[in-house]
Amino acid sequence: MAVDEALLETSALPLLRVYRWDRPNVSVGYFEKIAEARSQHPGQLLVRRWTGGGTVVHGSDAPYSLIVPRGEPFAAVRPGESYRRIHGILATVLRSAVPSVALAAADAPKVSSACFENPVADDLMADGCKIAGAGQRRTRAGMLHQGSLQLGSAEFREAREFADQLSVRVSALALADHELARANVLADARYRTTEWLDLR
Repeated sequence: MAVDEALLETSALPLLRVYRWDRPNVSVGYFEKIAEARSQHPGQLLVRRWTGGGTVVHGSDAPYSLIVPRGEPFAAVRPGESYRRIHGILATVLRSAVPSVALAAADAPKVSSACFENPVADDLMADGCKIAGAGQRRTRAGMLHQGSLQLGSAEFREAREFADQLSVRVSALALADHELARANVLADARYRTTEWLDLR
């Protein structure tokens, strides 16, 4: 997930990053307790997200990130409003595959540290279950929105349509070598040297 941080530092354009995990793991929100996640997911690879939110099980989900540089007007939109707008667009593009999808009207009572057991306002719901959630972080460089679709597939089939709805003009890009190198530096400096992240 350090790739997202590297892209936020360096990108001059808004980016929608769609990716897959190479093995099952659990990501832990920035403010969540890693010891609690370890006890609830013994033997699982744990990674610490740079964004907030609860614990997310990855492997059969479709993760994505939206990076918005600070020069873009959307980077200045308040967190709750940007969350609502992004998920509103996501609901629109998912509706053909998930006709019952809707934004959660309000926060539900917190029952655990698991993200998908605790819907908050503007998460995506279908038939009473949370199917999409996200965390956000803002820095002087801009806004990062890290999301997960829990639809039983690691393929985000509607990603191109999602991108088309987010922007007037869309181009596909591959990660540059220097971006991957920067992400590795960030992972080494910020995550691997602390107990935040268990990469082994």
